[in-house]
Amino acid sequence: MQPACVFLLQEEMDTSPMVSSLLSTLANYSNLPTGSKEHEEAENNEEGARPSKKPVKAPQLGTLMGVYLPCIQNIFGVILFLRMTWMVGIGGVFGSFIIVFMCCSTTMLTAISMSAIATNGVVPAGGSYYMISRSLGPEFGGAVGICFYLGTTFAGAMYILGCIEILLIYIVPQAAIFKIEGLEGSEAEAALLNNMRVYGTIVLSFMALVVFVGVKYVNKLALVFLACVILSILAVYAGVIKTAIDPPVFPVCLLGNRTLMSKGYDVCAKVIEIDNDTITTKLWRSFCDSEYLNATCDEYFTNNNVTEIQGIPGVTSGILAENLFGNYLEKGMILEKRGLVSDSDPDSPTTNSNRFVLADITSFFTLLVGIYFPSVTGIMAGSNRSGDLRDAQKSIPIGTIAAITTTSTVYMSCVVLFGACIEGVVLRDKFGEGVSGNLVIGTLAWPSPWVIVFGSFFSTCGAGLQSLTGAPRLLQAISRDGIIPFLRVFGHGKANGEPTWALLLTASICEIGIIIASLDAVAPILSMFFLMCYMFVNLACALQTLLRTPNWRPRFKFYHWALSFLGMSLCLSLMFICSWYYAIVAMGIATCIYKYIEFCGAEKEWGDGIRGISLSAARFALMRLEEGPPHTKNWRPQILVLVSVDAEQNVEQPRLLSLTNQLKAGKGLTIVGTSVQGTFLDNYVEAQRADQSLRKLMEAEKVKGFSQVVISSNLRDGTSHLIQVGGLGGLKHNTVMVCWPRNWKQPECHQQFRNFIEVVRETTIASLALLVPKNISSYPSNGERFTEGHIDVWWIVHDGGMLMLLPFLLRQHKVWRKCKMRIFTVAQMDDNSIQMKKDLITFLYHLRIDAEVEVVEMHDSDISAYTYEKTLIMEQRSQILKQMHLTKNEMEREIQSITDSSRGSIRRKNPAALRPQHSAEEGASVAEKPEEEVQLIQSKNASTPTSPTSPTSPAAPAGGASTWTDSKGADKGKNLSAATPERAKDLFNMKPNQTDVRRMHTAMRLNEVITKKSKEAKLILLNMPGPPKNRVGNENYMEFLEVLTEGLNRVLLVRGGGREVITIYS
Repeated sequence: MQPACVFLLQEEMDTSPMVSSLLSTLANYSNLPTGSKEHEEAENNEEGARPSKKPVKAPQLGTLMGVYLPCIQNIFGVILFLRMTWMVGIGGVFGSFIIVFMCCSTTMLTAISMSAIATNGVVPAGGSYYMISRSLGPEFGGAVGICFYLGTTFAGAMYILGCIEILLIYIVPQAAIFKIEGLEGSEAEAALLNNMRVYGTIVLSFMALVVFVGVKYVNKLALVFLACVILSILAVYAGVIKTAIDPPVFPVCLLGNRTLMSKGYDVCAKVIEIDNDTITTKLWRSFCDSEYLNATCDEYFTNNNVTEIQGIPGVTSGILAENLFGNYLEKGMILEKRGLVSDSDPDSPTTNSNRFVLADITSFFTLLVGIYFPSVTGIMAGSNRSGDLRDAQKSIPIGTIAAITTTSTVYMSCVVLFGACIEGVVLRDKFGEGVSGNLVIGTLAWPSPWVIVFGSFFSTCGAGLQSLTGAPRLLQAISRDGIIPFLRVFGHGKANGEPTWALLLTASICEIGIIIASLDAVAPILSMFFLMCYMFVNLACALQTLLRTPNWRPRFKFYHWALSFLGMSLCLSLMFICSWYYAIVAMGIATCIYKYIEFCGAEKEWGDGIRGISLSAARFALMRLEEGPPHTKNWRPQILVLVSVDAEQNVEQPRLLSLTNQLKAGKGLTIVGTSVQGTFLDNYVEAQRADQSLRKLMEAEKVKGFSQVVISSNLRDGTSHLIQVGGLGGLKHNTVMVCWPRNWKQPECHQQFRNFIEVVRETTIASLALLVPKNISSYPSNGERFTEGHIDVWWIVHDGGMLMLLPFLLRQHKVWRKCKMRIFTVAQMDDNSIQMKKDLITFLYHLRIDAEVEVVEMHDSDISAYTYEKTLIMEQRSQILKQMHLTKNEMEREIQSITDSSRGSIRRKNPAALRPQHSAEEGASVAEKPEEEVQLIQSKNASTPTSPTSPTSPAAPAGGASTWTDSKGADKGKNLSAATPERAKDLFNMKPNQTDVRRMHTAMRLNEVITKKSKEAKLILLNMPGPPKNRVGNENYMEFLEVLTEGLNRVLLVRGGGREVITIYS
């Protein structure tokens, strides 16, 4: 039994949970490392979720162990140990400090943005991919997720290459398969790279095997690797302190100002004195052709002295001033000490260059940025472990920002301390060739260089293992989200969930980096991918902040959109600073993935910021449109298409949407609307079904726009509501397209044509353009093609240029592209037709429209008896039906008698006017049932066919009046109109209205000319006359239009909206 307090809401209890049960569910939520897909599957009960049968321990990691130390371990890495000293030597203390400051600022700003996102709700495992995809949508999430995955994978390759470099150059050089001894220049470089490739592949295979066997071993070794990193950094600081007290003896040998390779000499001297004998050294023999003193020696060797300097003069030596500024080198240049003079001939070629320490690559500022940036990546380590944290929303911001602060401080201090302690030529010696092959940073360390060598070796091994562990899981999370179809296979793994296939792909991509083999070439590649990832994290935070999304309520308050934009700008700048071509490639990859997900990916609605920005942009644009009507140059048809649906809610005139699609070269708004008769409460389901039917047809006809269904007590009001309220703000329709009412002369269709005329009146009042396609069923579908033919425009009155614009838009579509445009205009008696043609050609030239021009002369001619009789029949029918309240069957009998007599009269009076008529099936306008009103009882009449030819009917004595009197209707007339016999007599003796006669005459004359000139045209566009001012002439109006378009196949009646829509100005 429900509690009394909630009995009032008993019905809602079936669909909405009680507050107490909701709070209980939220409080018991355990943020376990389930992966982003499993997290959502657990909520949505989708397939694939594996509920664990064992009780799972709640995560217990705090800020220090869960975020701070993993970030420290990931940020400190191979670049610090292998390239930092070289970067300071090449770029100088100032340049290197700027690089470090830029990169650290970028990661700090990114960490602030990431903290805001990570504290805005629960973040399951998945790290940056989860945050970006849920903030920016599946397209951005997938693109950036793949970039982050590639960055992590190439980072694994970089760590492995660093590991091999330490192993082969500093630990066991003799292990090299391709021997470097005795090789010079490019040959030595190629041998080193080949060694890196072979050993790198072996180490990669071993690491992949370790990861495959079990991640638990990697996790157990993580603390060991972290200890190695921390000990190595402490050893460097201890060494710096020691240099201030007791600088180490670390000699470097120079010839002139050039640094000599340590393996090229045994003593730093040309000759030595032993027992009063002058003996040449190994260095002498390197530069001279013999070991004797009278040998011929290298000119530079002869002219310069050998000096020995201290490689590490100490922090108090003042060497900092010498290392402040950069010393960028070309590949193959000799390392020279600043401040020392040397005697050399600049014009003579350098000889014996292999005896000196040479620059292995051409260096410049942007290269240093690309090589250094990977050393500040790794800030996502904490957010990637969010599933293991006790309180992720508290730990992630504190731990990440503290780790970045610590590492940034270490990096900046290292730049200054390296510059203050170590000689410039030693700093620029990348592989320690001038210092006995020692690791340069190791020479500074205390108590022994081996602390750094082994510490850096194990730290690179650990970082490589962690990259090979993290990257496949990231790929698995993306695959299981299902947003990239071709990656779904990588979502599968072993029974315990280990991503086997993803690991295989990761190892394969990592091998690409190994084959590149150069640490300096691989580093900028992963810089690109990480920078792109960080850029989108900043973008996500900035967007959410600026859009003021109601759900954007981060617990971390120290963020601002300006900081996020600054971080985003820095990331973008660094991408192009590092390597503009790598940046373009990375952005190209991301763009391709984005477009692929957009076209082929799964439809996901994650409440992302891109949808939010679309809403904000739409709102802003709509507000701008409200400022005033568009200029003529910006006018385009914004079409409201009025269609009718049958009892099954299917559209009755699908070709209307085909024509709409063919007119959409203007790229304007399209609203497809229909009305359903009934009440909102009773007919809502039918309206929804009609809306689905409209959307389905719009998709089939490739009409980009919106559907709108209104429910009204009668269809006439429903159509009126659509015309009045369609669109939003400034984005409203300016053109209405409605079908010509089919079979409007039939009694059951009279309400249709009345509704049609009301639409014409309403569009006229609202200053909307109106398009009425007649015989819509014969219009081409989107799949058809006209290989030849004409689109004929009959320009009788100026309507703002609609008649000119519509054929131009149609000819942009492939259906009408091969058709040529012809423009006909009508000249009166007093018009100069030759001048008219010239003026029209000039006008079209200025409009930039290609068309043939023809001026048709129409002279006033006598009104034929046929026209007179036709008008009389039309008026008699209208008058009779207004005076006689007849039932439907009675009306049909009466009107048939009038029709028969009229036909006989016309045959006798004007036999020459007899001509065949072709009536085509017309597409219905908005189909409506007759309203139950008194006036509509009068209007359910049958129409008189406009054709005088019909099956033979009995001849009438003389005119309609006698026929009416002799017919069966006389009896009825006595009963129904006995009170007014005189009025009935006057009715049948009436004369037709002269205005109507003139109108009928014009319609018939125009029809004759159009039929003659445009009989074979694929489409005829024609000015549509205005509607009658009162409802008395409704039937007459329809009759005029019918006569005007008689015998023509495809006609598009066009009525302008009262404004210019085309201009000659640019």
